[in-house]
Amino acid sequence: MTDSKDLEAEIHPLKKENRKVQEHLGNPAGKETSVKPPPQSRLSRCRMVAFFLSLFICLFVVFVVSFIIPCPDRPASQGVWRIDYKAAVAYDFLATEDVNKDRIQDILFLYKNTNGSRSNFSLSCADEGETLWSHPSSFGGNVSVLSPLLQVPDIDADGVPDLLVLTQEENQVNGYVYSGGTGQQIGPPGSLGVDGTSGSILYVTSAGAHYVLIPCGTSLCSHSVKGLYEKATGRDSSLKSDPLWEGRLNATFHRLQEHSSGAVRYLMNVPGKAGEDLLLVSSEACVLLDGQELVPRWTLGAAQVLRKPILGYYKPDTPAMVIENGTGSERQILLLDLSSGAVLWSQALPGLPRDPRSASLPTADHRSAFFFWGLHELAGANQTEPGAAGHRLYMFHPTLPGVLLELANISTPIVTFQVVLLEPSRHAAYILLTGPASPDPPGLVSVAKHKLRDLIASSKVVHLAEGSPDSDQVVRDRFSRLRYRNEA
Repeated sequence: MTDSKDLEAEIHPLKKENRKVQEHLGNPAGKETSVKPPPQSRLSRCRMVAFFLSLFICLFVVFVVSFIIPCPDRPASQGVWRIDYKAAVAYDFLATEDVNKDRIQDILFLYKNTNGSRSNFSLSCADEGETLWSHPSSFGGNVSVLSPLLQVPDIDADGVPDLLVLTQEENQVNGYVYSGGTGQQIGPPGSLGVDGTSGSILYVTSAGAHYVLIPCGTSLCSHSVKGLYEKATGRDSSLKSDPLWEGRLNATFHRLQEHSSGAVRYLMNVPGKAGEDLLLVSSEACVLLDGQELVPRWTLGAAQVLRKPILGYYKPDTPAMVIENGTGSERQILLLDLSSGAVLWSQALPGLPRDPRSASLPTADHRSAFFFWGLHELAGANQTEPGAAGHRLYMFHPTLPGVLLELANISTPIVTFQVVLLEPSRHAAYILLTGPASPDPPGLVSVAKHKLRDLIASSKVVHLAEGSPDSDQVVRDRFSRLRYRNEA
């Protein structure tokens, strides 16, 4: 028969273990003992006080910063502003640059106040930066300066790129090189041996050689910067020349082979598959030349392009080009794939006299928003004469190819305009310079900024195709959600 103590141990095993512990401590079995916890040490109490004190201080600081000390307010960005200049004339120049280094683009424009009053206080560039150098130059009375001024490599080795000014006297183009650091002329003027016109560009070949390209009738004239410098100074230059390009140039007239069926109006550097390509816009056609082989990639014939094309992106990260083909009621907007010349989008949009040039602005989806001036109503029927209507600004985005937004209707003469992103990751805007342009009689000159999102909210939706599934408000909302990015 099992002992009673063994039976109790099987039923209450923990009780048995507890009894063994008590016996080990010298306590008789069956008697209960009370074990008092050790008193809390002074160090533990000090740690607890320090913890709660630091927690209180942190909460107090958060309260003060959040509710008592006001945070500095960021300057509110105005949706629209306008500045007027009375009895003035404006010039076709408008640019943006962060002059005061506050990460906000500043607006630069030119105007002349003819009455000498300072009713509108303005500052010149010389008032706000310092003048790096000033050097008077005289090219003679019968000499015209060809635009634009070109920035060339550092010829005099002073660590600053130098400047090349091209002038034309009768049928001769000369080049003047000025030091970018001091403004001093480097050597006497050198003849390029050509009879080109305005619109020159600086091109860098695959061999790293710099060449000046100038429109010359139906072809291009070219001269190496190295040769121009050596002819002017009589000294050797460390700049490179390209044997392939030298072989293509006519030794007497410095002309490349004929490429255009009409006089070259515009010459542009454009992105290519391997470096830059060359776009020639003539009075009759547009030709894209391979930048290395100088052979046509594609030709757009039967064109009447009177304005310089603009670049943008119709498909993600795929360069496209906007061409305004024709004038007046015959004007069309063409969006071309830059690599193939294929027409991606076209729209009849009659133009008005002195309409500004088109513009583009990159969007976050790696496309571009495009902006055109014109008068869409004239595309259908003869409702209004172009001269009696105002200048209207339209917005287009490739994700909505069947829609235009009419953003503005301007009745005053427009000198120039630009679409810009004034602040990183902020809103886009367009800048408009209106009034009489030099040499017109003086009048009211105004420069104004308009926020695109505000204009979109009140815009007129123009449906280019029948049966558009989206309502006007849905279209406005989609345009309002566009995000813009800076150029890479």
